[in-house]
Amino acid sequence: MYPEDMIAPMRAELANSGYAETKTPEEVTAAITAEGTTLVVVNSVCGCAAGSARPAAMAAAKSEVKPDRMITVFAGNDKAAVDEARKHMLPFPPSSPAMALFKDGELVHMIERHHIEGRTAQMIAGNLLGAFEEYCK
Repeated sequence: MYPEDMIAPMRAELANSGYAETKTPEEVTAAITAEGTTLVVVNSVCGCAAGSARPAAMAAAKSEVKPDRMITVFAGNDKAAVDEARKHMLPFPPSSPAMALFKDGELVHMIERHHIEGRTAQMIAGNLLGAFEEYCK
């Protein structure tokens, strides 16, 4: 586990952008299985999370068309919540950072770490916005 004071600013970036922090498996499952759409962002300390994933998630949160719920779990700290989110993301392998869009509990769009590394925040946000247009109207 990372020291909480070290990751607090990383958590705050998403929380201040409208993402609900989920720290228990029950919170994760309730959000994902609720009627409507849910975006799950697996946050992390890695450089691609700071350079692309979090900025992309924050930019996408400003969209007119967006999911009913946006939640985040923190890899390396919220282990049980992250494990639960990853169960819902199968058959995709564990990845952090990662972003997954669910509609009525069904995984409909997945952005894995290899889709994040080497891409700009604008490219990733564009990917999310396309998924929002398709599934969140």
